[in-house]
Amino acid sequence: MTTSHAAEEASTSESHYVDHENPIIGLHNCKLIQQGAEARVWEGVYLGKPAVLKQRFSKRYRHPSLDARLTQTRLKQEVRSMLRARKLGVLTPCVLCVEHEASTIYFERVEGVSVKQALSSGALQPAAQLELLRAIGSAIAALHDGGVIHGDLTTSNLLVRAADNALVVIDFGLSSNSSIAEDKAVDLYVLERAFTSAHASCGPLFEDVLASYRQHSRLWCPTLNKFAEVRMRGRKRAMVG
Repeated sequence: MTTSHAAEEASTSESHYVDHENPIIGLHNCKLIQQGAEARVWEGVYLGKPAVLKQRFSKRYRHPSLDARLTQTRLKQEVRSMLRARKLGVLTPCVLCVEHEASTIYFERVEGVSVKQALSSGALQPAAQLELLRAIGSAIAALHDGGVIHGDLTTSNLLVRAADNALVVIDFGLSSNSSIAEDKAVDLYVLERAFTSAHASCGPLFEDVLASYRQHSRLWCPTLNKFAEVRMRGRKRAMVG
């Protein structure tokens, strides 16, 4: 299908999301669900399947050629990190399509709730909660041992799939490749801060995550040693202000 023909189809259907910079996005019955600093996220139907679309948008303050290069680099890194995570045994949404010209990725839509919602609801039984926390530690250990740094580990970017309660990791938009213990430690520290800010009333949940990480990671020793240093630096910063 040519671009002009696709654009004509889009103009005849109100169910398409039309972006003025990228005139055709093949998502039907779409709804904006998130507006971030780097991208907009929509959900709808793509090729007859429930889908999520993530479109990175240009930054006007950057030179156009630099902006285009950075956007494409981050787009490719996000897709590669997701595919690599799946090879490492970590569940992520399936990538359905990548449109480089539109800076857009189509994913399968995972039905379920975020870990943030699951923990905040208070509906989890102690055994189920512990199993979930252990699954988080195991998934992060697999990513780190495989050289994948998520970059934005929060309980909002971890999903509990409705079909089988499996843990699914989402939003690799800030991901990178690294085997450096410091990078892994910062990843863990970001998640600890998320637990501290969002789930302080639930007790020391992150300790169960760390225990599982230590159990499942082959390289846990240098990472957790560095994590202790990163944690200390963070506390000093908080005290100084």
